[in-house]
Amino acid sequence: MSASIPAQVRIVEVGARDGLQNEAIDIGTAAKIELIDRLSRTGLRNIEATAFVSPKWVPQMADAAEVLAGITQAPGVSYPVLVPNEQGYARALAAGAREVAVFTAASETFNRKNTNAGIDESLQRFTPVLARAKADGVKVRGYVSTVLGCPYQGEVPLADVVRVARSLHVMGCYEISLGDTIGVGTPGKARAMLQAVAAEVPMDALAVHFHDTYGQALANLLACLEEGVGVIDSAVSGTGGCPYAKGASGNVASEDVVYMLDGLGVRTGVDLGALADTGRWLASLLGRETSSRVGKALGSR
Repeated sequence: MSASIPAQVRIVEVGARDGLQNEAIDIGTAAKIELIDRLSRTGLRNIEATAFVSPKWVPQMADAAEVLAGITQAPGVSYPVLVPNEQGYARALAAGAREVAVFTAASETFNRKNTNAGIDESLQRFTPVLARAKADGVKVRGYVSTVLGCPYQGEVPLADVVRVARSLHVMGCYEISLGDTIGVGTPGKARAMLQAVAAEVPMDALAVHFHDTYGQALANLLACLEEGVGVIDSAVSGTGGCPYAKGASGNVASEDVVYMLDGLGVRTGVDLGALADTGRWLASLLGRETSSRVGKALGSR
């Protein structure tokens, strides 16, 4: 039997990191700071700020320390940053990060393409990160990519998704975000995936992260909400994509998610109008129209 939809859902805004990391144009540090500060004024409580990764591989995130130092951190808002290993963690800590995220995949091939390491090797890399974070009082979130499909191997066995998610939870990640990196999932598959993981990891330690390649993201989210998930990753203006998943479109737009949740009577604490304004501002900065249907509709009024 499905659980009821939660009365309150926490949005984890990933636009400033996952949304911008693959942009070909140089966004500029000042614009990234302004984006995060705008997002901080919308009522969002979790805003992923940047990534302490190799500038060689992700040049858009080369200014991570400057961005983190430059934002105005609002009371009660967390600004997690992505780290790939212990070196990235050390840089993030030195820059003042109080929450970090580590990332791996349920697909062995994808993980090797993305991090130059197998799944087990990537998990081993996180062991010292989790140990140091615990000693430092820093929270750690975990990402699992390709939970509903891989651009290289196709179908990803549910058992692999469960194993990786369980491993991250056992290691000490307070929350595990389950990502449909290439946006191939459908509601039935999304529901089955979440049910399988929730049998091994508590539902209140899970989040879902959908891309909208085939226009299924909101439907997938609703299916997962009906199972009781209470945390959703999304990106303002629907920004994003993946350099290792050709053809994958952006993340589900935060504006569209909040509109749906408002319609369901689910509390988010987010001001939809302010969020849509920020989405249109970002799209203009990037030289295109917002990918958010709600942002477009509100902007035409």
